[in-house]
Amino acid sequence: MSRRISPVIPGFGLTLGYTLVYLSLLVLIPLGALFLKTTQLSWEQFIAVIGAPRVLAALRLSFGTALLAAVLNGVIGTLLAWVLVRYRFPGRKLIEAMIDLPFALPTAVAGIALAALYAPAGPVGRIATELGFKIAYTPLGITLALTFVTLPFVVRTLQPVLADIPREVEEAASCLGAKPWQVFRHVLLPALLPAWLTGFALAFARGVGEYGSVIFIAGNMPMKTEILPLLIMVKLDQYDYAGATAIGVLMLVVSFLLLLLINLLQRRISTP
Repeated sequence: MSRRISPVIPGFGLTLGYTLVYLSLLVLIPLGALFLKTTQLSWEQFIAVIGAPRVLAALRLSFGTALLAAVLNGVIGTLLAWVLVRYRFPGRKLIEAMIDLPFALPTAVAGIALAALYAPAGPVGRIATELGFKIAYTPLGITLALTFVTLPFVVRTLQPVLADIPREVEEAASCLGAKPWQVFRHVLLPALLPAWLTGFALAFARGVGEYGSVIFIAGNMPMKTEILPLLIMVKLDQYDYAGATAIGVLMLVVSFLLLLLINLLQRRISTP
């Protein structure tokens, strides 16, 4: 007669119910209310709102700059994680703390600091102006702000995975005649890629919805440097709640589809 094995976590039914209620209150009910508010618009009105040239321009800017910032952090964050895990040097703890700074720093403070640095009157912006281009109040400035805010997601996602890869594996591959690129391609990349995609997805998702650090450096010019979160705030200031929720639904659906695609790709890569 087989004995019933008790679960590791007692009260599974209670804890599952608590989890579902907590998730519903924080995520499902607010998102459901968002979709419900949008039903005040007819289908034709909804298409007219999200198909407006100003909305489409903000959509391209928000998702384009968030994607570019996530790609940049995918490269820069990988190098930083590698250096912090593989090497010991003076000032390492300071760099570790600086990477976590965007998590603790209010985004508005970051936006003001970046605007003061990269504006035409700022120390870096003045040099850029003399060279014939602008950083602040352009998509380039928005990308820099998003890169600053989303950097920790890639670094902190990759560090534990790199720490779990023994150096002996790389040394063994080198002893067998593998070149550095081959070691990276065949030894490190398969182990890092799922974590890299996770960090990329987190950075991208954070960048799409970022507001505080962007509005100070973006310039907020309609059709040029106006992001979707700011456009939602403009709709709310005009008491156009249905229009604001329609743009919110658009952001939610596009973000969900992109994150779903990334997760499916990650699962496919992780499956042996």
